[in-house]
Amino acid sequence: MDGRGGEPTLLRRRVLLNVLGIEKSIVRKQRRLRLHPHHHKTLDIRLPPRMRHFRLRSRLGCLATPPLRPNSSSRPSSPLQRPSVITKLTTNIQPRSTPTATFATMVQVTQLKVAVLDDYQGIAEPHFNKLDRSLFDFTVFNDTLLPYNHPETPRYAQDALVSRLEPFHVICTMRERTPFPKELIDRLPNLKLLLTTGLRNASLALPVFAERGIPVAGTADKSTGTQVGTNSTTEHCVTLILALARNIAADDLAVKSGLWQTDLATGLTAKTLGVIGLGRLGVSTAKIMHLAFGMKVIAWSTNLTQEAADDKARAEGLPVEGPDGEKTFKVVGRKELFSAADVVSVHLVLSDRSRGLINAEDLSKMKKTALFVNTSRGPLVVEEDLLGVLKKGGIRGCAVDVFNLEPLPADSEWRTTEWGRDGRSKVLLTPHMGYVEEKTLNAWYEQQADNIKRWQAGDVLLNVLA
Repeated sequence: MDGRGGEPTLLRRRVLLNVLGIEKSIVRKQRRLRLHPHHHKTLDIRLPPRMRHFRLRSRLGCLATPPLRPNSSSRPSSPLQRPSVITKLTTNIQPRSTPTATFATMVQVTQLKVAVLDDYQGIAEPHFNKLDRSLFDFTVFNDTLLPYNHPETPRYAQDALVSRLEPFHVICTMRERTPFPKELIDRLPNLKLLLTTGLRNASLALPVFAERGIPVAGTADKSTGTQVGTNSTTEHCVTLILALARNIAADDLAVKSGLWQTDLATGLTAKTLGVIGLGRLGVSTAKIMHLAFGMKVIAWSTNLTQEAADDKARAEGLPVEGPDGEKTFKVVGRKELFSAADVVSVHLVLSDRSRGLINAEDLSKMKKTALFVNTSRGPLVVEEDLLGVLKKGGIRGCAVDVFNLEPLPADSEWRTTEWGRDGRSKVLLTPHMGYVEEKTLNAWYEQQADNIKRWQAGDVLLNVLA
């Protein structure tokens, strides 16, 4: 076509390149680009004058369909063709001084950069390798920098986090390992898509993402349909209760050190379990401990009623009352729970209202023989108050899977204190493993990679949060 008529209805890339006689040149350039997979990739295509009226559209190197007519209300099918995505199209037309002037049209394509954060186990890469490397350049980080909004994070550490994240257009997070408050989001001008894991993440400032037009999506749980049994967090919680009561970690270390029977275990049968928060995880933990070990269950949370607790017992196929007339899940006051329970287990959702809910006053009411277990969120408990009780040996022991600052700093008192000695309480620590299962994490990474493909293709994202 000579440019005097209308635009063609369809241009296939290979046909166009053959017509222009530049196929071999483009291939050579593409080969040179492959030699530097981590560098910024740019592809220049110069067209002869007869093509000067073509409005080329870039999809990372592929010449696409002609532009929409002015009266069309249709949207481009791919986010990569939309202004919100970092795909640059620049056209420079400079006529020569001779009557046979030629025009140069440059299509500049920028490869989208993807960051996969906090992959401690190093299992993410195979899932993201499935992305088209000509479209996406992904980087996997196996560590976590200090959170931007933590009160102990200095300015230089905030700048280091921004420096790491600023180049990326797509960021994939793992749970709350890297929070995204407003102050951090405002310093990431290139960010176009954020993918998290799970269906709830309190560390993301979702209204800010929505205001900036940045989509946020999560991942579905590994289970489908009606779940049989419990989930991984409940399994971990019950494991910690048993391991702490039976001295599993200490006895393992003793045997490996050449020792034998250095301590005494404590039994759980017919003891009292105090559940703080009778939600899904609190109920599943209470049910196991009640049925397996005959523990009495008492429960408290700010708005929990006995009627609601009875309904939860029925939903689990449990009787509302035992043969002695005692409620299966008995709702008590806050003071009574801490003073009567032999094991206190925390199962609350972290929010502004619940942050720092459990403090020194609560912990001081616990029996000296009692155990305290937290598999929910570290900031639910005033950490200094808990450490103070444990240093004085105020309770028998404590098992913690969650902390105020994660990963724990090397100089954290949790790490450096010799627990269980010189009158200090026994302490069992795990590195926030309640959800960390091979099947779960692989499924989450797979879903994140699939959502990136959907976004690139212009399809609806799955599990949209904002």
